[in-house]
Amino acid sequence: MGAVFARFIIATAIVLISSAGVDAQPRITGINFSKVGDLTRIGVDLSQRLDYRVFVLNDPARVVIDLPVAKWGAPTSVEDRGGLVAGYRFGLFDPKTFRLVFDLNRPVAVKLSAFDGVGERAPLRLNVDLEPIGEAKPAATAKPLAPAGQVAAGVAPRPPAVPRKSDTRRVIVVDPGHGGVDPGAIGAGGSYEKDVTLAYAKEFRRVLEATGRYRVVLTRESDVFLRLRDRIAKAREVEAELFVSIHADSIGQTQTSGASVYTLSENASDAEAAALATKENKADLIAGIDLSQETPQVATILIDLAQRETMNLSAVFAAALVGEMGKDVKLLPKPHRFAGFAVLKAPDVPSVLLEIGYLSNRSDERQLQLRTHRVDVAVAMLRAIDRYFASRGVIR
Repeated sequence: MGAVFARFIIATAIVLISSAGVDAQPRITGINFSKVGDLTRIGVDLSQRLDYRVFVLNDPARVVIDLPVAKWGAPTSVEDRGGLVAGYRFGLFDPKTFRLVFDLNRPVAVKLSAFDGVGERAPLRLNVDLEPIGEAKPAATAKPLAPAGQVAAGVAPRPPAVPRKSDTRRVIVVDPGHGGVDPGAIGAGGSYEKDVTLAYAKEFRRVLEATGRYRVVLTRESDVFLRLRDRIAKAREVEAELFVSIHADSIGQTQTSGASVYTLSENASDAEAAALATKENKADLIAGIDLSQETPQVATILIDLAQRETMNLSAVFAAALVGEMGKDVKLLPKPHRFAGFAVLKAPDVPSVLLEIGYLSNRSDERQLQLRTHRVDVAVAMLRAIDRYFASRGVIR
């Protein structure tokens, strides 16, 4: 399953990138894999000679290469990974360390680590030779690489989930935006976004669970405040297979009307999307929370994190949702949009943010108060979820 594809422990990291001296940073220009007899060789091409550290981790088997902070300039996809390497990931481990982690399909010993290549024109390559030891194990599921120009960062391990026993329903987490001390947008007629989103979330749950195919978990059941990281943690705790965050925006252009669906991207699709993401990502600050003292584990969930497989699945679901909602609900032009919403950054749960309408538009605001509209959106959501899982062979 695609969501399972991204479920494993990655190195905890806080990404601190300074624009000063970027050009002077050493660069990682390539990752190569080859066979040398019974050994698997990992080659890391560098722009200059660097100090390094190589060590092995087990359960699961991994080899780690630590370098001084470097700029990533290597391709983000290598088809031939050699005999022992199942996949790899990279990112800043701390302010002074850039870490590469290679997932292995069996335990290994490091037989050699040395530079190869001298002179201005010859490539400078750090070679690490791995020798298999012990019994072979099924290959670890490889984490997709971060898109080019991005740095992948670590997150905490998924918390242990409560056993589902015989419950075979697909798990959907629905996240009513805002709540408690954070009202979200305030409509032209005085309605609060936090109340509107909770009403839609409960309708979604009613419609989806009535089919018997889905178990729906709400991040909040009442008017309470939740940190962004707690919303993400809830989805991971229950092993959600989809995460839908519900919002209703308010902007200065009161004529703007219609629904839209957002998926995660560090490059916003337009200025409005960027502004919306910036506003939503400040929800914790609105509630008076000081994030400066958060632990690295918390910070890693809030930093820029994008995992390709999860993002691809999110886009598949977003396309289905746009298609189904368009049959019964008014949509914005170009309704599938992109921005860096912190609440969509669960690394192993396909996630979308659904803007059900604009509270700044009086017609939208009135419609968002109607149960008939909630039902229309919920039924469209059901059809989209059915399409999503059917396309992946999960339900029929």
